[in-house]
Amino acid sequence: MAADTLSRIFSALADPTRRDMVDRLSTADATVNQLAARYEMSLQAVYKHLRVLEDAGVVSRPLGPQPRSVHLEAEVFDLMDSWIERYRRKAEERYRRLDAVLEAMNRDEQKEHNNERDR
Repeated sequence: MAADTLSRIFSALADPTRRDMVDRLSTADATVNQLAARYEMSLQAVYKHLRVLEDAGVVSRPLGPQPRSVHLEAEVFDLMDSWIERYRRKAEERYRRLDAVLEAMNRDEQKEHNNERDR
């Protein structure tokens, strides 16, 4: 499931223009012309960016007559979030283990220091 889908999503979002489009669409749907107005590029280039986002499932455009609004698909972010969260939990567990080791080292060092002082 997720490997190919996630690869397409992350690849689509690797481009700053597409991330900006996602940011714009996070507040409201917009037509292609509304999106294009923000960029100094051809309408064809905007369509290419949207096509990459569509192929990744990040946005959708309903069938029908023009102008069609571009819609952000929020479910994609749930998929990304669950993938990221899995690795965040693993990293946090590693940090907890490291904290425990450092704490044990500090206790041992403190004991050694106290033993030297008592001599």
